[in-house]
Amino acid sequence: MNLNATLFAQLIVFFILVWFTMKFVWPPITKALDDRAKKIADGLAAAERGKHELELASKRSAEVVREGKEKSADVLANAEKRAIQIIEDAKAQAKVEADRIVAAARGDVEQDIVRAREQLRDQVAALAVAGAEKILRKEINASAHAEILVAIKQGL
Repeated sequence: MNLNATLFAQLIVFFILVWFTMKFVWPPITKALDDRAKKIADGLAAAERGKHELELASKRSAEVVREGKEKSADVLANAEKRAIQIIEDAKAQAKVEADRIVAAARGDVEQDIVRAREQLRDQVAALAVAGAEKILRKEINASAHAEILVAIKQGL
């Protein structure tokens, strides 16, 4: 066979193969490659969005944690203030109660003092009357007193 004819026939077969490949084989392969490239690009974009969302979520979680710490600190401070206020209220109530008890005790003491003075006056009066009675019994002399009474009556 002739080398030129063989070469020419192979060239024709090669161009037919190239045309067939370009017409029927190449479009599905390029479509598959494009689809795959699109999927990879979408995956990379999703990964970037995920990374961005992760950063945002990290910032939000840090903010939430910070706010939680602030709120817990506020609640703790309010609780401490309330505890101090309750203690101060209890102290004030105890002071009022103590003052009331002291005033009641002073009133009782004053009443006891008044009662003791009255009893003492009564006893002093009784003793004075008893002493005067004893003195008068010893001093009363009917004849001496009768003369004084007569002198008083004549002088009137």
